[in-house]
Amino acid sequence: MITIQGKGVSAGVGIGPLYFYRRATAEIKRYTVEDTEAEWHRFKGAQTGAIEQLGKLAEQARAEAGDEAAMLFETHQMMAEDLDYEEAIENLINEEKLNAEAAVSDVAEQFAAMFASMDDAYMQARAADVKDVSQRILSILCGVVQGGIASEVPVLLAADDLAPSETIQLDKTKILGFVTAGGSGSSHTAILARTMGIPAIVGLGDALKPEYEGRQAIADGSTGALVIDPDDDTRDRLMKKREEQLRLQRLLETLKGQANVTKDGKTIRIYCNIGSPEDVHAVQVNDGGGIGLFRSEFLYLNSKDYPTEDEQFEAYKTVLSDMDGKEVIIRTLDIGADKQIGYFNLPKEDNPAMGMRALRICLTRPEIFRTQLRALFRASAFGKLGIMFPMVTSVWEVREAKRMCEEVKRDLKKEGIPYGEDVQIGIMIETPAAAVCSDRLAKEVDFFSIGTNDLTQYTLACDRQNNDLGRFYDPHHLSVLRLIQMVTENAHKNGIWVGICGELGADLTLTETFLAIGVDELSVTPRSVLPLRNAVRMTDTRETAPRILADLAEDYTAR
Repeated sequence: MITIQGKGVSAGVGIGPLYFYRRATAEIKRYTVEDTEAEWHRFKGAQTGAIEQLGKLAEQARAEAGDEAAMLFETHQMMAEDLDYEEAIENLINEEKLNAEAAVSDVAEQFAAMFASMDDAYMQARAADVKDVSQRILSILCGVVQGGIASEVPVLLAADDLAPSETIQLDKTKILGFVTAGGSGSSHTAILARTMGIPAIVGLGDALKPEYEGRQAIADGSTGALVIDPDDDTRDRLMKKREEQLRLQRLLETLKGQANVTKDGKTIRIYCNIGSPEDVHAVQVNDGGGIGLFRSEFLYLNSKDYPTEDEQFEAYKTVLSDMDGKEVIIRTLDIGADKQIGYFNLPKEDNPAMGMRALRICLTRPEIFRTQLRALFRASAFGKLGIMFPMVTSVWEVREAKRMCEEVKRDLKKEGIPYGEDVQIGIMIETPAAAVCSDRLAKEVDFFSIGTNDLTQYTLACDRQNNDLGRFYDPHHLSVLRLIQMVTENAHKNGIWVGICGELGADLTLTETFLAIGVDELSVTPRSVLPLRNAVRMTDTRETAPRILADLAEDYTAR
């Protein structure tokens, strides 16, 4: 039995085989082949496999986002079996005796360059398509696994760490838990695990060795212990722990349909954070009151090129329609920092968390922002929509974003396209600058949503992704809590509501503090709704609020 200690970032006990994530990268080797006929058949097999994959993706896209979204994959199917494309590959294999991988790679570059040199913008865009199709064929030839998991049974997924673009494409039905060498409590792997309600351990370091592949393991997301080849006593103990957790979950199920109200009658809204339309089901089964944060960047992370207005519209419309009149707050594009997307061609930055990201990208590249705003306002005709802008630091940024919203609405009205007249506009408070200026910002918007992950990072000058900082990264730091209190007071003085959509909202040790401060809404992962509701219903703010507010007002040097 081997026990490796890391940091538990999502509670629960997961039991299953360890499986190491297969990253979708393939080194293209070049060599001469003798049996050109066999090599041609290798290519044809990979081509057929790619066409089948694209067909399944088209079906999935049609079900989730409509016919237009499916057309991209259907176009790629046709491109994969284009006769000129095939013939060029066949010639390289037969005449130059190139291996299939090198032949596909060379033809992809040749065709992409040909498309890129054309005057027609539509044909220029096909350069990216032919590269994407060819990469899919190459992945099959090189044995790279699409989605990172080639297992017939669910697994404990192991990795160094996972990027947002990788987590979005995982086959989540095959994941029992996450265990990573790096990462932190606010990494995207941890956030995904909490959304899925499965255990996750980060920071296992070099002790998480690839040779453990396939061995039975137990991940305890509460303690951060990963046990490989557990003995009978350890297995029995952790199995009992899992059963107890399931029993408590069944008890929490009785809270479905109950109000989020304290013993003394104080009510708070409990909403959910989601990352894709598929997550709406989790919101519904966990009795979330609405969606307080829909991370729209999933559309960009899960695409090889900028998603079109119609593709975005279909996704937003699906979420709003499925939520059946409940409030849905969609955050505009938030990439940069740890969420990098190749086709944005963002310059390399020494400190990307402080650089070109989120609203800064939208305001400097208005064509991207305008496309998203059009899709959002079109979707607003199908439900109760709120739009919020991330990474705000100044009043002028908010005014510029609002001006673009008004332009989009005027254009839609001229075109006769319906949109909701009551769309609320809000901002995320996740920089100290926004918190300190929240009295002025409150006059510009309908609501605030506090992003505690970044607010903690920027306030404490601690990289949220750096697990080595340990106790230095302290979301409970008095400075962070005082900023939350300041923001809440400034919001209420100006007649707007304030929520928390960062991971801190689900921290049950702070529920009484947020109630005492007067936060109006907590938006958490779907699996956190019922435990949070339970904590709210057990609180009496008449008893707790005076003590908490006194602690927040206490001179810091006396603590």
